Amino acid sequence: MDRDALCRRLGYQFSSPPLLARALTHRSYSQAHNERLEFLGDSVLNCVIASHVYDAYPELPEGNLSRLRSNLVNQQTLHTLAQQLNLGEFLLLGEGERKSAGASRPSILADAMEALVGAVFVDGGFAAAQKVLLDLYVPLIAQTDANAFGKDAKTQLQEYLQGKKLPLPQYSVTAIQGEAHAQLFRVECKIPDLKIAAQGEGVSRRAAEQAAAEAAYRKINP
Repeated sequence: MDRDALCRRLGYQFSSPPLLARALTHRSYSQAHNERLEFLGDSVLNCVIASHVYDAYPELPEGNLSRLRSNLVNQQTLHTLAQQLNLGEFLLLGEGERKSAGASRPSILADAMEALVGAVFVDGGFAAAQKVLLDLYVPLIAQTDANAFGKDAKTQLQEYLQGKKLPLPQYSVTAIQGEAHAQLFRVECKIPDLKIAAQGEGVSRRAAEQAAAEAAYRKINP
């Protein structure tokens, strides 16, 4: 496993390689896993993106800024960024997760992405984490209509379909995994008239529906 390749893609070289290893370690592999770094990375990510959209969109009101930030730091977007980095090939997973394709699961990749941000923050400080995040996010934001992206995914999809005079999407829970205090929901979003079906995962049904709606919308507008 050439972690130097991942560092090159990130544009950041770790002073403490064990921190990088920790960020890539899923709880199924070792008790020395990445969940504390994930917690930290989530906070750093929200701060960096909130600051960036505040400066980049001075005319957007608070509600739109909040929705824009939420869309930029959600599981689907983090999964997309993780795929760009080929992050899955570097993850340390237990045998069960490896056999069940855990390295490509959106929830695991999104969590690892946050842990990676947390590791950069601990290793190099806020400025280093900010640079890594903005290098990843700014090209993504530049391709986006900020006013449209400021709406949550379900609203955006609904308005698109209504504009085309098409029926609203159908959402259904296809799986619930984990214990009651740490459940993972999988939801399918179907748009029969467009022959589209998309999956989303989240820690609540609402979050999974948002992820599924975003995945469906991206199939319509890749």
